[in-house]
Amino acid sequence: MSTSRIDARFAALKAEGRAAFVAYVMAGDPDAATAAAILAGLPGAGADLIELGFPFSDPMAEGPPIQRAALRALEKGMTLKGTLELVRGFREGDQTTPIVLMGYANLLVTWGFTAFARDAAEAGVDGLIVVDLPPEESGPLADALDAAGVSLIRLATPTTDDERMKVVVRRTSGFVYYVSVAGVTGVKEANAAAVAPHVARVRKASGLPVAVGFGIRTPERAAEIARVADAVVVGSALVDEIAEAVEMNEDVTRRVLSKADSLAKAVRSARVGQTTV
Repeated sequence: MSTSRIDARFAALKAEGRAAFVAYVMAGDPDAATAAAILAGLPGAGADLIELGFPFSDPMAEGPPIQRAALRALEKGMTLKGTLELVRGFREGDQTTPIVLMGYANLLVTWGFTAFARDAAEAGVDGLIVVDLPPEESGPLADALDAAGVSLIRLATPTTDDERMKVVVRRTSGFVYYVSVAGVTGVKEANAAAVAPHVARVRKASGLPVAVGFGIRTPERAAEIARVADAVVVGSALVDEIAEAVEMNEDVTRRVLSKADSLAKAVRSARVGQTTV
């Protein structure tokens, strides 16, 4: 199985002694053309990896900001096929930035795991997070992704004990996504002191980089998490910029990329003068 873009990016960042900034946006939010422009601009704004949500009508792990983003995208006609088209367009200008899709199992079941894995790989997808598919039910999808060279990235949470962790990290590649708070996205705030021992535990169990997400909205909080994790994921804060820019009739792309830039700079400078994690 190849996870070359993800592995190469984390190896390079480890050599630099810093964490990755992972920017999450929703495919098709606020519309396909603007979403494509945002995607194209994120690496230049400092995103080391991109998580691209594919919209679903019942995103159970998401708080209000990302729920609203999914609905905006669906109302403009975005689909899972359209999401892969966005990735394909992105790859015309960027062959190095890893893209991880994040979403829900219903659409993948409808597409068919084997066909979707093949089509995602062809489009340039590097990894997949499926929020509502537990490890016990993910064997067929894992087989399909292995065959296509796409990483299956699983979630660990504050309630994942050591025995469960063994199940979670099995057949996981690329990195492990640690959910820093109990609950949905964009509501509670992550605490670096509380997160640090869990990150160490996940890293030991998996042997993989650990990305921390949920509850990270400000540059200050992103920097704190970057000192203890291998990657910092920010989604709701970026999605909120889209919503506010649309409401204020501002340049959506410029506003989102400005926010991404401030977060990326905080992550990049977080370990200056600190011993590498």
